[in-house]
Amino acid sequence: MHLILTGATGLIGSSVLDAMLRTTEITKISILSRRPVAMAEDAKDARVNVIIHKDFSRYNSEVLSKLQGASGAVWALGVSQTKVSKEEFIKITKDYPLAGAEAFSSLAPNNGPFRFVFVSGQGSTQTPGRFASLYSRTKGEVEAALSQMRITYPRLLVDAVGPGFVDSKNHAAIQPYLPDQGLFVDGSKMLLRKPIEVGAKWLHCPSEPMGRFLVGMALGKYEARLQAGDVQFETLNGGLRIIKNVALKQLVSQED
Repeated sequence: MHLILTGATGLIGSSVLDAMLRTTEITKISILSRRPVAMAEDAKDARVNVIIHKDFSRYNSEVLSKLQGASGAVWALGVSQTKVSKEEFIKITKDYPLAGAEAFSSLAPNNGPFRFVFVSGQGSTQTPGRFASLYSRTKGEVEAALSQMRITYPRLLVDAVGPGFVDSKNHAAIQPYLPDQGLFVDGSKMLLRKPIEVGAKWLHCPSEPMGRFLVGMALGKYEARLQAGDVQFETLNGGLRIIKNVALKQLVSQED
């Protein structure tokens, strides 16, 4: 199978790429990136094709031709709201995945849907309160828009996955490729890791199984169990499933 990945140079994207490289049933990996992807280069895997793509709001015929044959995508592209303006954050977090999902809908194979897996957040909400963060509101808006997109494009099967505190501590394969997020962010994560790992296990999300889960969603691996109601998740009007951290861990833990 042929899968597409965005955000391959970030923490979540690196975890997904590592899982894709380890999945033998994937025959081609198309990475859309603004810049070269070191992990992809070092892998020296003939299945990987990095497509330098500068504008994630547009997909011309040349780019789409390189993506032909793909049956799914993991959208892990994102940015911290502390590093860009409000307008830029909304563009990257909301406008880009909506444009990508619309463009990829044309890639749906004749014998099935195109699976678009959007990496949302544990705190996403469609009913933001007065003190809801820009992150929570924007992620919720994307989920709502993607759900409506499922109606417009019936062969586009969109799911949103909201990981909790993503912890790469034991994921050696991606360590050399993780971006430096600055002393404040990296230091805060180090301080939070142990309390969350011990006292809030429902929120803890090890990066290696998370990467495998996101790839499995793009492959349709969990479809039967999701339809059987093995785990609890929210479904929006339009059909979008929102799979938060607890359900993610329940689904992937049965593989380990």
